[in-house]
Formats: sequence, C-alpha cells, structure tokens
Amino acid sequence: MKKLLLIHTGGTIAMAQNHSGHVLPNDINPLDASLPRATDIADITTRHFANLPSPHITPDIMLRLAHFIKEELQSGYDGVVITHGTDTLEETAYFLQLTIGAPIPIVLTGAMRSSNEVGSDGEFNLITALRVAVSDAAKGKGVLVVFNGEIHSAFNVTKTHTSSVDTFKSVHFGNLGMVTKDHVYLFNTPLLKPTHMIRRLSKRVAVLKVYAGMEPDLLLAVGELGYDGLVLEVLGQGNVPPGLVEAIRTLTEQMPIVIVSRCFNGIVQDVYGYVGGGQQLKELGLIFSNGLNSQKARLKLMIELEIEANHQDLEHSFQVE
Repeated sequence: MKKLLLIHTGGTIAMAQNHSGHVLPNDINPLDASLPRATDIADITTRHFANLPSPHITPDIMLRLAHFIKEELQSGYDGVVITHGTDTLEETAYFLQLTIGAPIPIVLTGAMRSSNEVGSDGEFNLITALRVAVSDAAKGKGVLVVFNGEIHSAFNVTKTHTSSVDTFKSVHFGNLGMVTKDHVYLFNTPLLKPTHMIRRLSKRVAVLKVYAGMEPDLLLAVGELGYDGLVLEVLGQGNVPPGLVEAIRTLTEQMPIVIVSRCFNGIVQDVYGYVGGGQQLKELGLIFSNGLNSQKARLKLMIELEIEANHQDLEHSFQVE
C-alpha cells in the first residue's frame, strides 16, 4: 500500500458553523473523522501544519510550508495531500509549483462548505484528492488542485465563484482530468518548468488593476513606498490609458513591471500601436506574462527577484510559462 502525507493548514474544510450561522475554525479538525474511510486508499500520515483561514496565509507561510514538505519527503512518501482554505488556495498551489520539484503527486484541496453545513463538500474533496495522490497517472504532473471531481494544474486554476462548490476552473486551457467513482483520469500533461527553492522572501511586489481614466498617482506611490516590483492588471490584450504612460516610464527605471490582462481569459500581447497600447508598453520594457493572473504573477516575481534581477532573464522567465 502506498504511503501518503496529509498536511492540514486550515480553511473552511476544517471549520464548523456555529449556532448563529457563522463559520469558525475548530480546535479539533473534523476531517480526522473521515480518515477511517480512506484506509483502503493508502497508509496515511497526518501533519497539522497550521489552522488558518486562507486570507491569513502569507507568502512567508507558503515558503515555510514548501520547506516543511521538502523535509517530510525524505521519509519516502508516495504522494502529498494538503487541505487549505479556498480564497488563497491557488496561490499556495502555484507557490509550491515554483519551489518544489518533486516527481510525486502534490495535491491541494479544500471545501466551500464547512463540516456541519448541509451539503458539506469537504469529505468528498479530501477522499478524491487522496485517490489522485496515489494514482500513477498523477506522477510528473506538477502540483495539482483537486476539487469537485476535477483535476487542475496549479498554473492554470483559479477560484471563479464566491460560494459554489464548483468554484475552481482552469480558464485558459481546461482541466487536466477528472475523478469518477472508480477511476482517476488525467488526459492532459502540463509543461513543467524549473523550480527554485529559495531560503527567504525579501522583495515586496505590489498589484494594481488598471481602469478607465486611471490617474498616475497610485503608480507613482508604488515607487515612493519602496516596492521592488509591480504587477499591473492592464486592459484587454495589454493596454493602459494614455495618462499612465509617463508614470510607467518613471517606474521602469526603479523596478520591473509585469503586466497581465484584467480579462478573465486570454493573454497579453503587444498588438496595439496607439499611446498606451501594448507596442509602447513593450518598448518601455514592461514584461508580458503568458497567461498568469495577477496574484500568481506577483508570487512568481517575488521568487524570481530572489534569484535574479536581470531584466532579460525575468522577461524570459515569464514568457516561457
């Protein structure tokens, strides 16, 4: 029987609804009661890493989790399952993708409904994630997110709904597979990139969303506050209002700027040649990200700045996703 490491970090999947209808963390993880149902899946070792709502998860905690997993893998586990709150689950999944190069399956899951709510999805998602983690088909696929019977790559997955149990979707390229009652199916394989296990996170990266008529003061404030990088959610295929151009020109002398689209789908390209268009942004030295959303691009830039500050290398790193 395969050996799995189950790591709990908190989130709705570990919470319960109280008498007033509010959902709060438990002192005892309710998922422990689900493990007897999984005895035929694997030999499971449980670690309680944290008990945090996912808005409390920080990049520093993600880094500690990555190092924790690296150390635990020396015990010869065949796979890892991590339970996590859904609000920042995609960010932790992608952070682990960038830092851990393990060939075994590393799977994140969670729940949209707490353990004692009607229609709670936590136990189903946990059991499904465990099944994926022991599947040979999941090896070499990078970090995965398993939710509501679907298997997603950490690069592509995002939370799309505030409350639906079917919230996680892979908007650009579709999910990697699915889980049925009897089988785990993986029909896509992501292209995996080199990983970098860093020792610290010392760089501050801001995220700003561009909007119609946006003025340059917020952009300039990022530089004045001493940030080390900026991710801009720009309009459409890669455009900004003309009033931002000079502020962007100033900022590029202080820090790298990565752009992603604020659109739900698609990637940024240097298509338009008008003032503030993608062609001008490219000429100003902005880095075009190939499909990441802003929250993931921020994490990637934070990590890349720890290992390289060369603009050409940064640009290449974001283009090869």
